[in-house]
Amino acid sequence: MKNTAKKWIALALVLVLALGMFFIWRNNQPAAQEGSKEVTLEVVDSKGETKTYSVKTDAEYLSQLMDEVQKSGDFSYEGSVGDYGLFIETVNGETADYSVDQSYWAIYVNGDMGQYGADTQPVEDGGVYRLAYEK
Repeated sequence: MKNTAKKWIALALVLVLALGMFFIWRNNQPAAQEGSKEVTLEVVDSKGETKTYSVKTDAEYLSQLMDEVQKSGDFSYEGSVGDYGLFIETVNGETADYSVDQSYWAIYVNGDMGQYGADTQPVEDGGVYRLAYEK
């Protein structure tokens, strides 16, 4: 009888801890800014050349902004979705492949290395978002 009670108590404790961790994780995610914003999207290719897109958008996250800019026809990107969200592989026809030459597309926010992926990076009014080809 005691073993059964201990198992139920342990299970309840695990569930409480799991729920607590979920709520902590959920509350620490970056908040998106809703509504119309004016932002800049920059693309720096492997030659160091920069293409700039000034955009008025309602996008809440960078991947949504990239989708909107892609509809304009002058910008394109491709990627794959994995455990950590969208992994950007190709921008404006240029592919970065870490397994071949240690290259990748880096995300910068207002000049600083981004702390989030394209799916979770909030878009803020006046923000400058850069996709840079790096090795």
